[in-house]
Amino acid sequence: MNLPNSNSVSETPQEFAARVLSGFGNLLLLSRALTHRSYLNEHSEALEDNERLEFLGDAVLDFVVGAWLYNRYPEMPEGDLTRMRSALVHTAQLADFARMIDLGKAMRLGRGELQAGGNDRSGLLCDTFEAVIGAIYLEQGIDGVMKFIGPMLITASEDILENHKDEDPKSKLQEWAQGKGYQAPQYMTRNASGPDHSKLFEVDVIINGKVNGGGIGYSKQAATKQAAINALERLGLSEHIPNKTDKN
Repeated sequence: MNLPNSNSVSETPQEFAARVLSGFGNLLLLSRALTHRSYLNEHSEALEDNERLEFLGDAVLDFVVGAWLYNRYPEMPEGDLTRMRSALVHTAQLADFARMIDLGKAMRLGRGELQAGGNDRSGLLCDTFEAVIGAIYLEQGIDGVMKFIGPMLITASEDILENHKDEDPKSKLQEWAQGKGYQAPQYMTRNASGPDHSKLFEVDVIINGKVNGGGIGYSKQAATKQAAINALERLGLSEHIPNKTDKN
């Protein structure tokens, strides 16, 4: 089997900009948005990874998606807006957005990450997508971000409403536990393995002193959600909860 070569990427920042971000001028900024720290560790010419842009993009997305929902659904109550926003900025959803624009082939990853399939891992796709959002914001402002992500939000929000994907499995499990007179479910990390940049978490959910489900993910958030879904399935309460494994 031929493994990817970390000395090259499938698509340059210039090619990515031409394909996806027409008119984006600051290619150094875009290059940074596409650069994972694993690539930085192997290439002395790369000066900065995308973690700061990821931080910025995460904050920008919270605001942009919240404002978009407020205007898109003028009759929707605050609680439903909050759940919709959470569903639209969740790791799995942002990774889906990244796949829609084929972001994986433009990501700058180290050899180990490429060999491990990092350019299709939801966690890394989500992080890079957030970094790209941060870059768009710095160059084009909120209007640029809204123009870029608006069409994606329309499609995703309709799917979320139709398939009840805004229902949080952790909240549903907690409601069930409280209805039984139990304390809120506790989520315990059973194991964490792998290198820092690709750590795999195993989480158990405990209700009334018993393990009711378990989940695995490349973040504690993903593993915790999967544990809640697993517990709901065991309890026969999984209707309307999307049965989608998100290990990333």
